[in-house]
Amino acid sequence: MQKDICVVGILVDGRADRAPEVQQVLTRHGSRILSRSGIPDPSRKRGIITLTMEADESERKTLEEDLQQIEGVVVKSVALGPALM
Repeated sequence: MQKDICVVGILVDGRADRAPEVQQVLTRHGSRILSRSGIPDPSRKRGIITLTMEADESERKTLEEDLQQIEGVVVKSVALGPALM
């Protein structure tokens, strides 16, 4: 399958409680993650994580589904185009 460059946005409500579970999912998919940026929002007790990935559609959807199984996590992603080989 074709690998795409993807951007994944993750909003984590109650980040202090959910961070370990989110981290486990990201670790499982780590081989496809090119970069990760996180911004805490302490006043609202939530966090925002942005990932850049090189993944095919199935891999990207699996990551999304794994994260969405965690209560309080919202995930949106977009494939920007084919990865250069």
